[in-house]
Amino acid sequence: MKRTTDIHQPGPRAWLGLAVILGPVLLVAMDGSVLFLAMPKVTEALAPTADQALWALDIYGFVVGSLLITFGGIGDRYGRLKLLMSGVALFGLASLGAAFASSPDTLIAFRALMGLAGATLLPSALAVLGELFADPRQRAQAIGIFAAAFAAGFAIGPAVGGQLLSHFWWGSVFLVNLPVLVLFLVLAPFLLREVATSRTGRIDVLSTVQSVAGLLLTIYAVKHLAAEGWSTAVAAVGVAGLAVLVWFVRRQLTLEHPLIDFRLFRDRVFTVAIITGLLPLAAWSATAYLSGVYLQSVLGIPILRAALLALPGALLLTVTCIVTPMLVARIGKRTALVTCHLLVAAGLLLLLPVASSGGVGWYIASTVLAGVGYGISFSLVAETAVAAVPAERAGSAAAIAETSNELGNALGIALLGSLSVLVFRLQGPDLAGTFGETVALPGLAQAVVDQAQDAFVTGLRVVAVTAALLHIVLGLLTLRRVPKSPKSLEDEGGAGRGGEGDRPEAAGAEASGSGGEREAAMP
Repeated sequence: MKRTTDIHQPGPRAWLGLAVILGPVLLVAMDGSVLFLAMPKVTEALAPTADQALWALDIYGFVVGSLLITFGGIGDRYGRLKLLMSGVALFGLASLGAAFASSPDTLIAFRALMGLAGATLLPSALAVLGELFADPRQRAQAIGIFAAAFAAGFAIGPAVGGQLLSHFWWGSVFLVNLPVLVLFLVLAPFLLREVATSRTGRIDVLSTVQSVAGLLLTIYAVKHLAAEGWSTAVAAVGVAGLAVLVWFVRRQLTLEHPLIDFRLFRDRVFTVAIITGLLPLAAWSATAYLSGVYLQSVLGIPILRAALLALPGALLLTVTCIVTPMLVARIGKRTALVTCHLLVAAGLLLLLPVASSGGVGWYIASTVLAGVGYGISFSLVAETAVAAVPAERAGSAAAIAETSNELGNALGIALLGSLSVLVFRLQGPDLAGTFGETVALPGLAQAVVDQAQDAFVTGLRVVAVTAALLHIVLGLLTLRRVPKSPKSLEDEGGAGRGGEGDRPEAAGAEASGSGGEREAAMP
């Protein structure tokens, strides 16, 4: 009997298009973490101050997270493929500028520009991907591959950076982006097509300015106070930043088309999902960065070996992202979420035995155990957030979930990184603001070096315990707030909510990325 062709079956062009899209997506995620192992080399070359080093690490994530929803809306109005192509070109130019930065401020500026370009890429890439796959099941599969690639980028960033730096200078961690981006610009016009645009609503420029200004002012104050101590002027900056953020939240509650729909947080399952998107990435980014410094600058491990030591945890994290849907089908969403938080907490606590005299085994065990927890959280957040709200608000939910991931990555460096700087300032030899600046000073006695190393390791332990306790609290909150079964999950959210993974078309709504209360522009 002759087999009929499924008109919805995607052809080779669709899968090639997916492969082309995954290149920039992997780079955007990877550049959020690629400097973690590279910072000792950057410190040697550019000699940044304490807050300059933290800004170089986290300004990228702050800009991406602050502008994701805005650029999702711009893509809705003016064309997502156009925005995607423009974003890829800008990302390449900014990567080139960062690679040859001659000062910390220049590096920070180009990292911010990379973040702006990254914010144009993610929502547009997912929307264009959705256009390639007409069948909801195939689309859901493609979105799952997209999510796994994004998580893998975060996980392998430090290892890739370490491998490059074992052979080349620190700027190579940015130059590696260029071949992938050029290949995308050459192939995308032939493999991808424009997504039909929706011009409903408007872009609220004031909301965008409020979110970015409030975040940056507040974080600037936190970093400066941690590194330099109390200052009335800096405290005033922090208060101003918090006031702008409050103004931002109040404004969103009055807009017909808010940048972030805070009304969604009235749903307790949605709230748990978004916190789960933020906290594990905050813990992972902070401990990955601090552990990179610990391995190289405290234990004196060469960067190539440090990169290899990070691989087991990165690989396990990536594999966990892929198998989590099967795990959830067996044990349920609530059990998976609670398990992820407890595994992350247990993994973080394994950093407590590390010392300035050794601790490589404890570090590997920590990354492996916590990596499983991180992988579960990365895989579950968007689906849990989307399933917790009515179908017509799925786009808003998915956009907020993606934003929570990016802000978590940046806040981990900003807040937990500042905590480690504060501990070092209180317990270190008081010769410079950071561990890197201190050990770079000439003519230091061995006793001073030992004190600096011990103070840095203490800061790492304090960060690990703080993040572990927060995960334990979140695990208990999840146990109490997230219902047991798919049926009760529907009851919590009212009509129109999805169950455990039975809404691929709703998951596809993440492609809008605009925060608008509409489904993605899918066929």
